[in-house]
This record gives sequence, structure tokens and C-alpha cells, in this order.
Amino acid sequence: MTRIERARPEDAGEILTLQRAAYVTEAQLYGDPFIGPLVESLDRMRATIGSATVLKALDGDRVVGAVRGQTADRTGIIGRLVVAPDQQGRGIGTALIQAVEKELAQVADVFDLFTGHLSEGNLRLYRRLGYRETSRERVHDHLTLVHMRKPA
Repeated sequence: MTRIERARPEDAGEILTLQRAAYVTEAQLYGDPFIGPLVESLDRMRATIGSATVLKALDGDRVVGAVRGQTADRTGIIGRLVVAPDQQGRGIGTALIQAVEKELAQVADVFDLFTGHLSEGNLRLYRRLGYRETSRERVHDHLTLVHMRKPA
């Protein structure tokens, strides 16, 4: 049984390790080993846990997923959804998104997130959860970000 809790600063190392494992396939997909989630520092992760809403999914004592959210101008910004590669396809990502939406809904009218244009699994998940594409932003020759939004 997976449970979702707020991350604590002492979880930073485990979440960072999980994030790197989860984003390796994205780096391979886009041919870029220097994407943000792979080069984020431990200090930055600790700071994020202290300043944003960071949730973790636990299977026993093991962190098997995480997501972060924050608000700006009544917009909930959701990012860095990660699920352990061996746990994907079990609803953990869906549960994390719904949990962070619930946390942010107290102060947000809409939720925004983005993913890469080649990340079909992410796009399917977000569409299934009610997100709709609002724009595309080409950031590199190999990467276009797909921005998506959903009413709170």
C-alpha cells in the first residue's frame, strides 16, 4: 500500500537519487544528459523541500515517487513528477498529481505543468487527468516543451 506524505529535508538525498533514476530515460529520449533534474544538487533539493510543496510516495520505508508544487498569482505550478522505474504503471504518478493538486487548490484557481514533446507517457497521463495543451515552447533543437493547464 503506497502512502503519500510531505517530504522532509532529510528525504532530499533519496528523492534526488529517485529523480535521477526516473529522468535517465528522458535524457536518453532527448539525447541530453544535462537536463535539469539530472544535474540538480543536493543543496538545491533541500532548499526546494523547504520552500515548496514537495510530496513523496512511500512503499513501506522506500520512497517510490515524488512531485513538487508551488503557487504564483493563484496558479499552482506542478513539476518534477518522478516514479521509480520499477514502480511505474501502478497509479503512483496519478496519486501524486492528485495529492499535490489538493494541497495547492486552497490557493490556486488553475494548475500548470509542462513536459517534453516526445514524452508520450507523460502527455497521456496529464491529458487523462484533465490537462489541456496551452502552448509549445522550443527551448533547444531537440526539445520543445508542451505547456498544459487544468482548472482547479
